[in-house]
Amino acid sequence: MTSKPPRPYVNPYVGGALLGVVLFLSFYITGNGLGASGAIGHVQVAILGLFAPEHVDRVAYFAEVGGGSRNALDNAGVFMLLGTFLGGMLSGIVNRRFRVETRRGPNVSNRARWVYALLGGAIMGYGARLARGCTSGQALSGGAVLSVGSFAFMFAVFGGGYALAYFVRRLWN
Repeated sequence: MTSKPPRPYVNPYVGGALLGVVLFLSFYITGNGLGASGAIGHVQVAILGLFAPEHVDRVAYFAEVGGGSRNALDNAGVFMLLGTFLGGMLSGIVNRRFRVETRRGPNVSNRARWVYALLGGAIMGYGARLARGCTSGQALSGGAVLSVGSFAFMFAVFGGGYALAYFVRRLWN
């Protein structure tokens, strides 16, 4: 059985314009921009509430998100996070790009790639909480409202990425 080739990617200008429309609709409908780190925090507090509800009520940060009678999952960002995941999966299926695979360079094992990915994700997650927003929240939503901090954040992300690329490029060659 031969499979059909994947459909071509959307034109980047069209994709950018559509992303701008989605960002506008996000502000209009939810009152918030795009971003996932806040929603992930809500999911984490909900999971913590399953195992240690008294801890959620005792710690002020957790209590503000899901303490007492509050439902930590009752947040527009949580639904946006779920929709992003499901929409990305549906798009991959419809455009014949969905598959389970580990993308890596020739000098890296699958196991090392997963370790690097999890370590990098943990660092980015910590950085997102420290910066009070993930890259999409800072760059898209913050940039849309001309936040100076968001522009500084993005210059730092790109500068750090280019600086680090020198040291990890051997993994991909």
